[in-house]
Amino acid sequence: MNNAWAIPHRDDRRFSAALFDLDGVLTPTAEVHMKAWNRMFTDYFAKHGITPQYTDEDYFAYVDGKPRYDGVRACLASRGVVLPEGSPDDPAGTETVCGVGNTKNDAFEAILHEEGVEAYPGSIALIDHLEKLGVAMAVVSSSRNAPAVLEAAGLAHRFEVVVDGNVVAAEGIDGKPAPDMFSLAAQRLGVADQDSVVVEDALSGVQAGAAGDFGLVVGVDRGAGVDALVDNGAEMVVTGLEELIGQ
Repeated sequence: MNNAWAIPHRDDRRFSAALFDLDGVLTPTAEVHMKAWNRMFTDYFAKHGITPQYTDEDYFAYVDGKPRYDGVRACLASRGVVLPEGSPDDPAGTETVCGVGNTKNDAFEAILHEEGVEAYPGSIALIDHLEKLGVAMAVVSSSRNAPAVLEAAGLAHRFEVVVDGNVVAAEGIDGKPAPDMFSLAAQRLGVADQDSVVVEDALSGVQAGAAGDFGLVVGVDRGAGVDALVDNGAEMVVTGLEELIGQ
């Protein structure tokens, strides 16, 4: 196998591609998303008298890693709230799933503008390593903001293939926890799923990897917990991507 990546402690198995989630894997924008979801749902629940109040546990259980509107729908359903689906064009504040999701997106853009974002040093180290090896790389993110985040973090030029929430909508494929986004990314890289490594920090992301026929599913523990990542499909768990630098 040309341009092969050997991951430490994986029995000399070699891989041709890395399929990275973005938020929480390459950049700490998972924290920005968490703040945006918290801001939006805390205000929404208070306005409508919805209980119990929104917490970070809700983020990991219902929202993390999913397409935006799926996260809205799941979290509201956990409180017995069902809204009309609406349209992606619904203005923020509209009483629809899409309107609530667009309110969250406005909050995300505001926080990103206020705080900016820098890639994790360990993630940059792995990207540099894989580039030297000639290993193909793609970003696979449920967020429609992935291009803006990559640009803000100075990573846009490092990835020719980005499969994000915009691609999901355009191609009509299923988002995470289905494996379709990762399979499409591997296809666009010209690499078989079996020769690709999925790198994810979200439970829905490792579920997506486990649901496909990928060579390896790596969980990155940024708060979801080692046991939860393994239980949902991660075959190994690291705390930083520098741990994946091999031969």
